[in-house]
Amino acid sequence: MSWYPQSYADKIPMTNMNMRPDNATGYPGRTYRFYTGETVYTFGDGLSYSKVSHELIQSPAKSLSIPLHADHYCRSSECRSVDAADAGEICGSSGMMDLHLKVQNDGEGMKGSHTVFLFTTPPAVHGSPRKQLVGFEKVWLEAGGEAVVKFTVDVCKDLSVVDELGNRKIALGEHVLHVGDLKHSFTIGV
Repeated sequence: MSWYPQSYADKIPMTNMNMRPDNATGYPGRTYRFYTGETVYTFGDGLSYSKVSHELIQSPAKSLSIPLHADHYCRSSECRSVDAADAGEICGSSGMMDLHLKVQNDGEGMKGSHTVFLFTTPPAVHGSPRKQLVGFEKVWLEAGGEAVVKFTVDVCKDLSVVDELGNRKIALGEHVLHVGDLKHSFTIGV
């Protein structure tokens, strides 16, 4: 859950349920996905009695190419996204990417559970969210202990955005996967 400052509650009517921000009116949006203002706590920040670190031990390639037919319009023009229906085999098993993390409890004598949140930040196209949750995993860590957490990222499901007309698109450009302060960037192209 995101905790907003009192000024947000004073300024924004609770009857306005628009998710996306509106620069014309100064509306900052709602939820961790779209809100652009200051927060007290943001969804996924996590509160803990211990200090936990994350280390990337396996990551996806730095670039991914979507195979398109030779006559596809994105081959001859500047496209910001590709319709998921046109992405072909990338929306199958070849569009799965593995990400493995080492999670370590660096706390002084404190054992406990930790939830690892994997977020993605897509390129800024079609009013896409600032970030969105891809997956999460809860681990129990002894004091000084470590665990390996594995995520499988589906390009068409987890990295796509919905355009202004409600069509699912795979945004082209730089995507960022992040867990806490740890980030991994890669590019999707044609």
